[in-house]
Amino acid sequence: MFQQLKQCISGRRFGARTLASVALSSLFVGTLVASSVQWTPTSVAQGLGQKAALAAGAVTTPSSFADLAEQLAPTVVNIQVTKIAPVGDVPEVPEFDGPSGEFFQRFFRDRMPQQRPHRMQGSGSGVIMSPDGYILSNNHVVEGSQEVTVTMADKQTYTARVVGRDPKTDLAVLKINAKDTLPVASMGNSTDLKVGDWVLAIGNPFGLGHTVTAGIVSAKGRVIGAGPYDDFIQTDAPINPGNSGGPLFNMQGEMIGINTAIVASGQGIGFAIPIDLAKPLIPQLVSTGEVTRGYLGVSIQSVTPELANAMKLEERQGALVAEVTPGSPAAKAGIHQGDVIVGFNGETVKDAHDLPAVVAKTPVGEHATLTLHRDGKTQKVAVTVGKLPSDKVAREESSQAGQTQWGLQLQDVTPQMARQHGLADESGVVVVGVQPGSPAEHAGVQRGDLIREINRQPVQSTQDVRDAIAKAEHQESLVLLVKRGQGSLFVAMAK
Repeated sequence: MFQQLKQCISGRRFGARTLASVALSSLFVGTLVASSVQWTPTSVAQGLGQKAALAAGAVTTPSSFADLAEQLAPTVVNIQVTKIAPVGDVPEVPEFDGPSGEFFQRFFRDRMPQQRPHRMQGSGSGVIMSPDGYILSNNHVVEGSQEVTVTMADKQTYTARVVGRDPKTDLAVLKINAKDTLPVASMGNSTDLKVGDWVLAIGNPFGLGHTVTAGIVSAKGRVIGAGPYDDFIQTDAPINPGNSGGPLFNMQGEMIGINTAIVASGQGIGFAIPIDLAKPLIPQLVSTGEVTRGYLGVSIQSVTPELANAMKLEERQGALVAEVTPGSPAAKAGIHQGDVIVGFNGETVKDAHDLPAVVAKTPVGEHATLTLHRDGKTQKVAVTVGKLPSDKVAREESSQAGQTQWGLQLQDVTPQMARQHGLADESGVVVVGVQPGSPAEHAGVQRGDLIREINRQPVQSTQDVRDAIAKAEHQESLVLLVKRGQGSLFVAMAK
């Protein structure tokens, strides 16, 4: 076609029909070229854009974890534990009267099953923290152990001793007398960890020896009911029994967590203790064998929407004080039931779960400032932090909130009821029944709850309760302070 056009132009010999033919042919070719030009650069541009994004550091799946796993594996150990199982209850030998009584007793005693303590084996994982043999693991791996054996990645075996345990965070520190300088895991920063980051778990699941699994961070700050300081990293890196106490690494080879728990009925749901939670505790476990924590002496609960509405709180945040332990630092500082703590030493307390952690890490004897809401006003209270008793969990570590409404059957406390319900005094109003299908039943009010206050006013009799309810007839909600068991809590009753 181009040759024909050339000839026509050079010879000046072309008519209308020829010109039209050439024009149509040129248009057809031009359309093809144009469509080709329009399609090809778009595809090329997309490819260039993808390459540019990757060059700029876009996240991709690692091609292999082999080099990282090889580098980190020597810092992980297998822990074998021997425990002595307790003896079960032995049936009592019946007593027999008469001259043959001793014979029958000996007959039955000789035929009783002989129950003796027996040895149990368990296993877990650990990670080397120091060149001289300190190892970090879980408390539940070594708790109650009689013998602890540590096996290194190179199969060397050592007898270990437990130098410190902290059941509240499920951490434990072991010590071995190593022959040589040991490889140490580098500690990272779990605070900067992001949901979606790649992580690597190394441990000994089911006692199979060193096993490496990979996944991503699924969530942070998980509360799973394991203890008062729950703040777990959730990961989908496969974790199984035997992984407990093993490390969770980031892609820089830094330890950012200690694998601790799994959801037995779930898949791809494992939990690790953030390394930033463990860092300040490790020196105490090494030096004293236990952790000393700050203590206020309050029982707290979360602020529910019903409580926030009933107490006329502008925001639904903070830790609601349900009970103050007599003689505690909180009592000495003048903290009251019904106070809502929203700040501690400049740190915001968004929920009841936040307070135990910030108090626990405060040195004993240090002066702290509490920010709280009381009777619609915000004020600051100075408190001297005490020491958390080692034989119990402080009241502020309980944050279970109840919800109740009308439909209660009440009765004045009698001396007999006081003894039956373990009440220290013989005054007050006790819930003796909850009407089936009533708002109270739906809200979870329990038989045996002792009502102390209604709308912050003390009540001593069922008449006091009736008067308080009648007085608040036109209100949409009431706030009750009830004593349940050994603790107290506020409940909001909404119509």
